[in-house]
This record gives sequence, structure tokens and C-alpha cells, in this order.
Amino acid sequence: MASDIRIRRAVRGFLGVVHLPAFPGDPRHDGASFGALEDRALADAEALVEGGVDGLILENFGSAPFIKGTGAARTPPHQVATLALLARECSRRLGVLVGVNCLRNDAESALGIAAAAGASFIRVNVHTGAYVTDQGVIEGRAHDTLRYRQALGAEGVSILADVLVKHAAPLAPLTPTAAVHDCLQRGLADAVIVTGEATGAPVSVELLEEVRGAAGTAGVFIGSGLTPERVEALAPLADGAIVGTWLKQGGDVHAPVDPARVREMAGVLQDRLRS
Repeated sequence: MASDIRIRRAVRGFLGVVHLPAFPGDPRHDGASFGALEDRALADAEALVEGGVDGLILENFGSAPFIKGTGAARTPPHQVATLALLARECSRRLGVLVGVNCLRNDAESALGIAAAAGASFIRVNVHTGAYVTDQGVIEGRAHDTLRYRQALGAEGVSILADVLVKHAAPLAPLTPTAAVHDCLQRGLADAVIVTGEATGAPVSVELLEEVRGAAGTAGVFIGSGLTPERVEALAPLADGAIVGTWLKQGGDVHAPVDPARVREMAGVLQDRLRS
């Protein structure tokens, strides 16, 4: 039986990304079995924990081009099942926070996975508003997401919501301050994430400063492009950092996690994020 997760834990600190490779049925699938895919993901998760992360986020990164994740275009059942198995395994074995992101924007599936697996949080790329993306126009479904969390009794699962998310543009002009207020005050997200324009692209100090000011006491995460050289300028403005690309061997997003890089990032980040 899943544990009771009604009491939300504050999600903070250094979160490493486990990029799942392409699944069977995905255009880039290399023929690997489900077992081999899970072994790769667990190896990355273990390397991240060995290197000193405070938490993990699992995402179906290898499944590009991504589906919208809303309406009839939901995350395929075999991907949901695999993510749930991995989230449960990581939650039980590794002793760190575990989160889920179902790309592109399937908050419902991510919540179901988190509730069943005992995970701590989900990431939602478009929680409020409407954005033009490479999947077309995606509308936030905060009203459904919050009610589904309530229906599952999964109030302990935190919702981390992107503001002005990468690989997207708001359908109508929207300031960072307004986007933050919408996510937190109207969408009832638990924390917000700030990214650059694309995967691995750096966050600007000016954008992060504005989001920090607008978020008040809510959590703010750096969501892309963090390197050790950027920590000094960015980390004091954030409560956490989600790091993926730089932690891989050679900084290649498709390569395995490099524990030495994780240790380096953990050491640089120590005591620099807001407490």
C-alpha cells in the first residue's frame, strides 16, 4: 500500500534529472527492452544520489517529439507504468525526494504516478495560461490538476510549475511577474520554475530576480542551463536548482550521468541556495 502523503514536504535543494531514453514505439527507440530502459534510468538515478543530489526528477525525455499530454493526447500507458515502477523503486531505495514530469504537459498522469509511487512532487510545464509550443497551443489545466490531486488524497504531492517555460511563448503578452502570480495565487502551484529559452539554455539574472520578487515566500527553482560558473550569480536568488544536461558525461544531455560532475555541482551549490 502507498504511504499517506497528505502532508506536503517543502521541495528544495539540488534536484538531478533522470532523462529516460526512448521507449518502445518512440521514433528514436533503439530496440532496448523495458528492462534495459529501466536499468539505464536506475543507473543514472544511483549516480545522481552518489554524487550528492537532494532529489531526483524522472521524465520521458527520450520520447520526443512529445505529445501535448492533455485531452485525448495523454502519455502512453506503457510509459506511465514504467515511470510509476521507477518512481516507486527510487523512492524506496535511494532516500531522496523523487518527482515526475510527463512531457509535454501531462500533469494528470504525473499526479497519478506520484500518488501511487509515493513520490514527492511533479513538474508541470504549462500550469496556467496558454502557450504556443512545438506541440501547438497548450492551455494550462490548473483547475483539473488541483481537483485531481484532491480526489486522489495526494495533497502531499507538490506542484512545481514553470513560468514562461522553455520551448514556448505565451499566446498573449505576459510579464514574468504576472505569470508567477497566476501560477501561485490563481493556479495554487507550490513553487515556480524559471528556465532559459531551450533545454540547457541559461536563465538570465534579470528574469530570476523578477521571479524571485514576485514569488514572495514560495519556492523558486532554476530550471535549465545551470553550470558551476553560473552558481554564484544565480543560486542566492533560488531555493532549488533542477540540473540535467551539465551533469552528464561531457555535458551531453544524451550521455549517462557523471558522478564526478554531480559532486562538483553539489559542492559549488552547498550553502549558496536560499535556505
